[in-house]
Amino acid sequence: MKAAVIGLGFGDEGKGLVTNYLCSNTNPLVIRYSGGQQAGHTVVKDGVRHIFSNFGSGTLSGAATYWSKFCTVDPIGLVNELQSLLDKGVHPLLFIDKACPITTPLDVKHNQTLIRDIKNGTCGVGVGVTMEREANHYSLLIGDIAHYNVFMMKIKQIEKYYKIHGKIDLMRFLDCILKIKFNPHIKFVDKSPNSFNTIYEGSQGLLLDPDIGFFPHVTRSNVGTKNIITKKNYSHLDLYLVTRAYQTRHGIGPMTNINIPHNILADENETNTDHKYQGAFRRTLLDMDLLLYGMEKDPHIKYIKKRTLVITCLDHIVNEYRYTHKGQIVFCNNELEFVDQIRSLLGFDSVLVSRSPESSKIERWI
Repeated sequence: MKAAVIGLGFGDEGKGLVTNYLCSNTNPLVIRYSGGQQAGHTVVKDGVRHIFSNFGSGTLSGAATYWSKFCTVDPIGLVNELQSLLDKGVHPLLFIDKACPITTPLDVKHNQTLIRDIKNGTCGVGVGVTMEREANHYSLLIGDIAHYNVFMMKIKQIEKYYKIHGKIDLMRFLDCILKIKFNPHIKFVDKSPNSFNTIYEGSQGLLLDPDIGFFPHVTRSNVGTKNIITKKNYSHLDLYLVTRAYQTRHGIGPMTNINIPHNILADENETNTDHKYQGAFRRTLLDMDLLLYGMEKDPHIKYIKKRTLVITCLDHIVNEYRYTHKGQIVFCNNELEFVDQIRSLLGFDSVLVSRSPESSKIERWI
């Protein structure tokens, strides 16, 4: 099996839930192919609840994770999350591509104080500035930890790059580097391991992709199919495109339907609510035009035949079966009509639904 889980919106669609659902197959491997430690994917399984940022969301189901070269690595966050999983009785296996860029405390500090990022929206964990630094040739990769003197020289150069030499304590960071280097749960590789059923897990939604979304309120990482499909062979891929039953967005980035009154229920167990750096968590009616636009702008989605729509959080729109299409509010009489109209407009034959992001249960609708 080879499958991909991609969000259709601005993130927070339920990608972790779907990824875990697909990991019920034998010998699964979750491949993170975009973003990095800014993801916050909540999974609940057998009474264990975990928010995944540095491991794939199939970990509770026994899936190994491959962290591809398109993802940044946060050593401090990785060590903290590994300990959290171990404390819950979970023993993960993480393969990290040696070409993954490392996020340092220097990157995080710069990210959290950079007016440009704060204005445009940021998680504040250094993913975007790490990618920007790499593009400017001040590179620090996870494979560099095998060469101590090289690693330390690169750290010094990054201090100069940010003009904060000696102003940030790096002891915790360096200690975590050592813990990662010699940890039995972490293996460094040159490419993705073979002999697994692979599930690609997206980090954010299509409408935050830099080639699709609304600049400058986008991520720096391609979150659609661009990093997944390198050759135009679509027959092998099962694509799961995920949306909530309503539209969500963090912060001040553009969002349609925001002035339409609604009765969408707030989730008391919501993982990612109002955020110090991202801003307020907003909810409104689902906009079919945005979803259709994102699917059309992605370079490969239109050519993939094996596509399944996933609609999550259906329980949050009780007596609120409305969406917008071509600028008009469309009213539905019930849940059945609501789901079927969305399925038809987006061009899907197969639909899965979930009634809460806290639930591990996914229902096959069609």
